[in-house]
Amino acid sequence: MQAAGAAPRLAAARVIALGLGVPGVAGAASVFGFAPFYAWPVPILAVAALLLVWTHSLTPRQAALSGFAFGLGYFLAGVSWVYVSLHDFGSMPAPLAALATFLFCAYLAFFPAGAGWAAARFARSKGARIALGAASLVLFEWLRGWLFTGFPWLNLGTSQAPASPLAGFAPILGAYGTSLAVTAAAAMLAGAIASRAWSRGRAILVAGLVGIFLAGGVAREIAWTRPAGPAVPMALLQGNVAQEIKWREEVRPRILEDYRRMIVAANAPVVIIPETALPALLDQLPPDYVAGLREHARAAGKHILLGTVERNPRGGEIDYYNSVVSLTEPGMPSYRKRHLVPFGEFIPPGFGWILAVLRIPMSDFARGTGREPPLTAAGIPLGIAICYEDIFGEEVIETLPAAQVLVNVSNDAWFGRSLAAEQHLQASQMRALEAGRWMVRSTNTGVTAAIDPLGRVVSRLPQFTAGTLVEKVEPRTGMTPYARFGNLPALLLVAALGAAAVARRRRG
Repeated sequence: MQAAGAAPRLAAARVIALGLGVPGVAGAASVFGFAPFYAWPVPILAVAALLLVWTHSLTPRQAALSGFAFGLGYFLAGVSWVYVSLHDFGSMPAPLAALATFLFCAYLAFFPAGAGWAAARFARSKGARIALGAASLVLFEWLRGWLFTGFPWLNLGTSQAPASPLAGFAPILGAYGTSLAVTAAAAMLAGAIASRAWSRGRAILVAGLVGIFLAGGVAREIAWTRPAGPAVPMALLQGNVAQEIKWREEVRPRILEDYRRMIVAANAPVVIIPETALPALLDQLPPDYVAGLREHARAAGKHILLGTVERNPRGGEIDYYNSVVSLTEPGMPSYRKRHLVPFGEFIPPGFGWILAVLRIPMSDFARGTGREPPLTAAGIPLGIAICYEDIFGEEVIETLPAAQVLVNVSNDAWFGRSLAAEQHLQASQMRALEAGRWMVRSTNTGVTAAIDPLGRVVSRLPQFTAGTLVEKVEPRTGMTPYARFGNLPALLLVAALGAAAVARRRRG
């Protein structure tokens, strides 16, 4: 009787281990595919493991739970740095910050859960389920990138930048197309493993797996853009101002003086200063401070781009903008951030009570309007993205073909000594690949870096140090296929793969 009772318990434990434990571990391990580790094969192996688990799911609900476990491991390991922002810098009590972080990661986990449900609901055979699972993962990843303003952080395709052969698909199909290459490679690997014996089908899958890597490697060798002029030195400033002291009145004079000194000492015709670098609104800076910088720029032939906060009276209200201002151009033109961070830069309707819990300064910005033209410095049109705007590939390419260099100014000090800054750097590497442009990053505490059109970090400053990075940056012109067509081709491929898998089910 005891043996008879033990059998169901062992079976249940096996189901839990296979259906929840394996996907959870695989999801958490996927983070090693991203910066700072760059072990790009790991997400491919992890997705293959998830797809194999889905072939054993008896119901769509089981597949959804396995997908949820994968997503929860993935995001708890990958974006739990949200806790640092909420607790360490937002003053949210530790238990509440931990709960909020968990709920956020759980929300994100519903997207791979949805992919699992769809795979099991609309495909029965192992092959069809694997194929539909690969397509569904990318479809739900794309949904995650726009629903509720979107959060396309840690997209599977980004893990392949810059060294994987699959990164060759980035300038053709963008990050989502590269994600599809990841899930397709994982599907072929899973299909080959699931085959019971060596067969013609397994040989085709292995050949396809080799072929997708060869195709990506060949695509990497194509020069989609061309030089538009000689390389120009650009100075990228990193002030390393601790977030917890930045807005204190007693340290403001020192911060202003430190940045003035760095600007004057920068030996480059273009000087870029990080997001909201100076602890004051633009019109609250001492008049002689701004005038002195403009005079120095005219005398030294410099073009200064300053990350700052602008305010604009509108009727009886005042709009605040997270901006990059060209201090030295006539009229001081600016780029105003359009894609704001929920709860960090604006409070969604119905969530005003959060302001009573969080103590985040400047959390009610207005959005910039329309497609803002590039700013020009040293005769080079610059496509600007502020903070996490550069994780939205289709928004970055809106500045093309006019922009010849991409610029990101950021302040990842909000996330302390976590993985966030390195992961953000890799997102910029993907944007450089997609656009076929140099990407330069000026950040408060790191990672300040210069990235070439192949997504490689040419030079960078150590995190949490003050310094100036000077790098010669080549303006480029021309359009990659992704810059021309955006995400549409990748989504059409996802739809075609999904339709083929569903059609195979119906034929069965």
